[in-house]
Amino acid sequence: MSYSRRGFLTTVGATGGAGALFATMGALGLAPTAEAAARTPFEPPRPSDFKLTGRGAKKVVVLGAGIAGLATAYELGKAGYDCTVLEALDRVGGRNWTIRGGDRVTELDGSTQVARFSDGIYFNAGPARLAQWMVTMDYARELGVELEVFTNSNAQAYIFNERAGMTAPVRWRTAKADVYGYVSELLATAADGGALDGKLTAQDKERLLSFLGGFGAIGNKASGFAYTGGERRGHAVDPGAGEQPGTPLLPVPSLSDVFASGVGQRFSFELGYDQAMLMFQPVGGMDAIPKAFAHAIGKHRISLRSKVTKITDLPHGVEVEYQDKTGRTRKITADFCVAAMPPHILARTPHNLGPDVQAALATPTVTSSGKIGLEYKRRWWETDEDIYGGITNTDLDLSVVWYPSYGYGGRRGLVVGYYHNGANADSYAALPHPEREKRAITQGMKIHGAKYRDELATSVSVAWKLQPHIEGAWVGWPSRTGAYQLLNKPAGRVHFAGDWLSYMIAWQAGALESARKTVTELHQRVLTD
Repeated sequence: MSYSRRGFLTTVGATGGAGALFATMGALGLAPTAEAAARTPFEPPRPSDFKLTGRGAKKVVVLGAGIAGLATAYELGKAGYDCTVLEALDRVGGRNWTIRGGDRVTELDGSTQVARFSDGIYFNAGPARLAQWMVTMDYARELGVELEVFTNSNAQAYIFNERAGMTAPVRWRTAKADVYGYVSELLATAADGGALDGKLTAQDKERLLSFLGGFGAIGNKASGFAYTGGERRGHAVDPGAGEQPGTPLLPVPSLSDVFASGVGQRFSFELGYDQAMLMFQPVGGMDAIPKAFAHAIGKHRISLRSKVTKITDLPHGVEVEYQDKTGRTRKITADFCVAAMPPHILARTPHNLGPDVQAALATPTVTSSGKIGLEYKRRWWETDEDIYGGITNTDLDLSVVWYPSYGYGGRRGLVVGYYHNGANADSYAALPHPEREKRAITQGMKIHGAKYRDELATSVSVAWKLQPHIEGAWVGWPSRTGAYQLLNKPAGRVHFAGDWLSYMIAWQAGALESARKTVTELHQRVLTD
């Protein structure tokens, strides 16, 4: 007697129950096992999963319409789960927030800014870039979100370390040429003088010297391998036609001055695995991602302006109490709950999940962060300084200045005048918006001069610690044991999800990976309970 695979599984389910069936499915590669989950691609739940088990999809209430909550509802919805998403804000996306003209930015004390940006100008107040290896790229493709290159690194942008004694900004290309040149000179001199003989064979030494000659643009042995500058540093006058060969950028600073400036310390930024080019952004604003999720889920399943006020785990379900947009208290019951709110907000929400869960939710520390979007009357960074996208790094309290990676050659544009965290973010957050703008402009003028003030049209600032229902940019864990591990498991019928439960905190990819993990575990539970 022969069995088809489906017939065999049906017999297993009838004789051994759902647990035996699911284990068999896992062994056959038809369902994820705990061991396989870490090494196999994510497989979203499917309606066919229930046909094999004789079970049906359950009702799930998702708390929070940030990226983790939206992804959870989206993936569960593929298998027919009845999902309801409760969101305290009047928009989806959580920290994925794109501000446009007419939008209002209200802080915890009630102070409100109204964005006056021109048509086509937008400000990504939260996430603004995607690394090409991140799962966010896959969702953009799946959801039909159009992407374009985000210029995270640009040789024309600047480095300015005022505290190190720099009196003027230096282009990235110039800083790199000088640091690479002098490091190559030192290493070549050491190698040729025998200092590295214990590490190098004669052939290794020859190859190293050849490499350093090109890497650092240094002289030969006869010149003492001297670094003397060159066109890599840039030009005071660019090459042209006829008798215009270009004027090299001079003078070349000394080795001591280059190292004292600290410019080389900035290079690690673009070497980070999550910061290396190419990077991308959605066309028209980062909020294209949560909007696409919401459309796919169905907006009728997302209840905005619905603040969760109590979570109760029950023997056979979950009850969530919330305040709707009219201020009325309502309750919703479901088979399961996925809490995708920030942990510090969850910690203030009454629940019966136990003291261990409460302590765990209160464990991570909240990081402050802030941004300001400065719209200018003309794109002077392009016309005057030949900067098309990219980021200037500085030790000023601005931390960075971002130039837009869209609208090239247009009339107006928006510069991110600061993006900082920690103490700098706290000090700016303590100021009203006009004072934040004034301080940012005063600092930015040290890099770009008077036009940084005179050409300004309007601005909006966001202090994430002051944003209602969010109250912080991201969190940090003292360790990935204890509380972190506890919250990566369900508490009764309540599961948790968010970037804060991943190794990619502050990235949308972390929220997406966490949502996938939670979806897999919840679905597994439904099929085996």
